[in-house]
Amino acid sequence: MKNIVEEVRKFVEEESKKPEAWWGDEFYDLHLVKVHEYAKILAKKLGADLEIVEMAAWMHDIGSSVYGRKDHHITGAKIAEKKLKELGYPQDKIEKVKHCILAHRGSNSVRPETTEAKIVADADAMAAFDHIHGPFTAALVYEKRSQSSARDSVREKYVNSWNKLNFEESKFLIKPKFEAIKLLLK
Repeated sequence: MKNIVEEVRKFVEEESKKPEAWWGDEFYDLHLVKVHEYAKILAKKLGADLEIVEMAAWMHDIGSSVYGRKDHHITGAKIAEKKLKELGYPQDKIEKVKHCILAHRGSNSVRPETTEAKIVADADAMAAFDHIHGPFTAALVYEKRSQSSARDSVREKYVNSWNKLNFEESKFLIKPKFEAIKLLLK
């Protein structure tokens, strides 16, 4: 059987690096790779289903790459289901991956119910701590905020992300970065 996680990774990389991808081609390297790295670390520490976590980590933002940020958890779950069916992945496991994708956004009404979904949500939030320029770009360019408004918005985003983390292991891994961000954005 082919390595389905690698097939998913390749698919996501190709979609994310297309010229029409909503976030641009850097999104794969700056965000998705980091989410995957954090998700793997947490899955191993917490004894989660590594295959489900890896696929969901790679595919959690596929909807935003293809269709844009609005409702990307919903569009992403649909894209993931279609792709995983094409790859012959079992439906019960597809549902687990979809739940992770649907629940990864802290701002939506779908709450993570499984360890795997909580891991993907945490890894998504944790990845933002590795590139502070991403949230600033969003605030300054896409939201068209002033510099002081962007600083306040980004600081609030990081505090909210920290407060929404599900696991102490997640907080332990990024605490130094969180402390530095709070100091810089005081």
